[in-house]
Amino acid sequence: MHRFAVVSIIGGGLAGSEAAWQLAQRGIPVRLFEMRPATDSPAHHTAALAELVCSNSFKSDDPDTAPGMLKRELAQLGSMIMAVARETAVPAGAALAVDRDAFSTTVTQLLESHPLIEIIRAEAHEIPTTGPVIVASGPLTSAGLEHALTELIGVDRLSFYDAASPIVDAQSVDRSVVFAASRYDKGGGADYLNCPMSPVQYEEFIAALVAARRVNAKEFEASDLFQACQPIEEIARRGGDAVRFGAMKPVGLIDPRTGQRPWAVVQLRPENRSGTAYNLVGFQTNLVFGEQERVFRIIPGLENAEFLRYGVMHRNTYIDAPRLLTRDLALRCQPRIRIAGQLSGTEGYFEAAGSGLLAGLNIHAELTGVPPIVLPCDTALGSLIHYATSEETGTYQPMHVNVGLLPPLNPPVRSKRARYAAHSERARISLSSYLDAAHIRPLAAPLTRAVGVGTS
Repeated sequence: MHRFAVVSIIGGGLAGSEAAWQLAQRGIPVRLFEMRPATDSPAHHTAALAELVCSNSFKSDDPDTAPGMLKRELAQLGSMIMAVARETAVPAGAALAVDRDAFSTTVTQLLESHPLIEIIRAEAHEIPTTGPVIVASGPLTSAGLEHALTELIGVDRLSFYDAASPIVDAQSVDRSVVFAASRYDKGGGADYLNCPMSPVQYEEFIAALVAARRVNAKEFEASDLFQACQPIEEIARRGGDAVRFGAMKPVGLIDPRTGQRPWAVVQLRPENRSGTAYNLVGFQTNLVFGEQERVFRIIPGLENAEFLRYGVMHRNTYIDAPRLLTRDLALRCQPRIRIAGQLSGTEGYFEAAGSGLLAGLNIHAELTGVPPIVLPCDTALGSLIHYATSEETGTYQPMHVNVGLLPPLNPPVRSKRARYAAHSERARISLSSYLDAAHIRPLAAPLTRAVGVGTS
């Protein structure tokens, strides 16, 4: 007999997996519901927990950037997802990227082997009526559960559309044209493959991209799309140079064939450690599959590309968190229920994992009679959760961590590099001070395939 009630977690993505681990390692039994493989998802391809359905990149690893700050904070908080990402990393320049199969397989093994985690492979059509609950069903929440949520919170939920990039077979890339390099030789110095374009090649590509046939074009107008995840063809419609100053910016790269910076460049990032597959960075798309082959094979070096996975567009669901959630991610109308992950609007892999971590920690705090965990607003994760749960937030859209969410520095710092470094140092000190003052002891990093039950 456990001294704590069983916590129900709906959704085995990054948020649900992190929350389950945090609770179980603190001696709290968990019942984790994951509908796959019994019920398919429009975007998932496996039955693994914490599957990465879009890019395999977790963005910058530089602690003087917002994504880098978030990674450091998750490590300070004892994130299991962060630890597994480090274990399964692949070369990605200044970014942290993972072997997607190794990553999700490792998370699955850790949770399946934990004696306090029961994984139920069935779709949750209802929200449990008793006990603590975390709903982390993600952006592809099933219709049945979405109906249950609507019954609970009314019509205060929104939806948007998201897009994923295509993946190509590495052997089909023409290495006589494509060159290996990272921008400004960061990271390993040659972690990306780069497809260079001349002005003429760029204009030809953009013209074909804009004219290409899309899936359900009228449903996916730019106004309906989450602004941080626009399909490449939608960006191209803004003007000839829009893509060249975005995903195809050539800065920090020199084509060894010419000794010059290309006019534009398409970067390919490895999907796995073996380097057998690459995704087109920033090329999330809503083109029909045949058009993807035709248009993306215009890119120099990809004329004979074999597509291992096409780009896809899928529907994402999230709630109006600022009107519905408290700072500890509990529903104001039903505090025993917490919402975490992309369903809460914390957009991004580690952002989702971070909200799952906090939801788990706050249930533990509630069950053990200690104050809730509310991170300082001058930390990356704290600022994101504040944005997502503050009633001062106006029209709500899902949000990644970014320096713009942080309180301004006093005194102000003009230089961007120095300003970001100052934000980073302030956040590091602030989180450390908060954890010490609150007597919060993060979990040790998990050992792959060797799971034990921790204590708090």
